[in-house]
Amino acid sequence: MYYCTMYSKELLKGTIDMIILRLLSEHGRMYGYEICQKVKELTGGKILLKDGSLYPALHKMLVDGTVTTEEVSIGKRVRKYYTLTQKGNEAKKEKVSQLMDFLKTIESIMFEPDSKQASA
Repeated sequence: MYYCTMYSKELLKGTIDMIILRLLSEHGRMYGYEICQKVKELTGGKILLKDGSLYPALHKMLVDGTVTTEEVSIGKRVRKYYTLTQKGNEAKKEKVSQLMDFLKTIESIMFEPDSKQASA
C-alpha cells in the first residue's frame, strides 16, 4: 500500500513527487520521517505517507537529479537529509504550475453550470 489516507489511491497517485518537491523547497532539507510527519501535520492526518511510497520516490528523485542527499551522524545513527538541486527547483515550479492548471481544468468540468438546462 502506498498511502494511508482518506482519499482514494487514484486521487493521490502521481502527487507524491510534487508534495516532496514543495516541502523541500519550503524547508531546505528534510529527512524521510520528517517529510512524513509534515505531510500528516499539513493535511490534518488525511494523507499519511508510508515508507513504501516515500523512499522509492526519493530514490527516483535522487537518480534523476532533482534532489541530493547529505548524511549526518546523530549519536549512533546516520540520518539522510534530502535537499533540492537546481533541477529540483525548476521541476517544482513546473509541476506546481501544471497542477494548478490541472485543478482549474477539473474545476471547469466538475462545476460548470449546466448550460443545457439554462438555455431551455
